[in-house]
Amino acid sequence: MISRQALITISDSQVSCDLAGEAAILNLADGVYYGLDQVGAYVWKMLGEPRTLGDLCDKVLEEYDVDPEQCEHDIAALIGELEAKGLVTVSGDPRA
Repeated sequence: MISRQALITISDSQVSCDLAGEAAILNLADGVYYGLDQVGAYVWKMLGEPRTLGDLCDKVLEEYDVDPEQCEHDIAALIGELEAKGLVTVSGDPRA
């Protein structure tokens, strides 16, 4: 799992836009489009500047009524998927 101190940065090889509160992301490296729901789009928008996982979770908890542990799990899973697709980079993460 990604640590709360991990710094997440959006990749330069993508373009994205807002679609009525959701997000569409084009990976320029492979030409594949990805979509994010409202909460995912909120996280994506916050990544306009590099942020830690902990900061992302704290902001989502301020905005949405969700269990803190579930929030961290879900945001970490989202970031892991985005990283696997080359849409974000994760640095400073002491994952085993």
